[in-house]
Amino acid sequence: MENNFFLEIRTPDKELFHGEIDQVILPGKDGSFGILKNHAPLIASLTKGRVKVDAIRVINMAINPIEGDVAKKENQYLFEIDGGVVEVLNNHVTVLVG
Repeated sequence: MENNFFLEIRTPDKELFHGEIDQVILPGKDGSFGILKNHAPLIASLTKGRVKVDAIRVINMAINPIEGDVAKKENQYLFEIDGGVVEVLNNHVTVLVG
């Protein structure tokens, strides 16, 4: 059984990341939280922090991931954001950043 779903990180006018993923961890207002396949519908505010993505297939990446020892395994990406909003609906996660 596949556990993958889709993530899109975007600004109002540009797609920064789009891919098929295993999981994503986001910096929420009340602490970091993770999203897996079949997560309940959700809209939440995000704070400045790191987004950790375990990717299966990258469709588009127009943002540079954090380099170095922070990615623990292949196809794991870390991105720094200054805050935003996340929407989870029908196995599609959309992160809107400024």
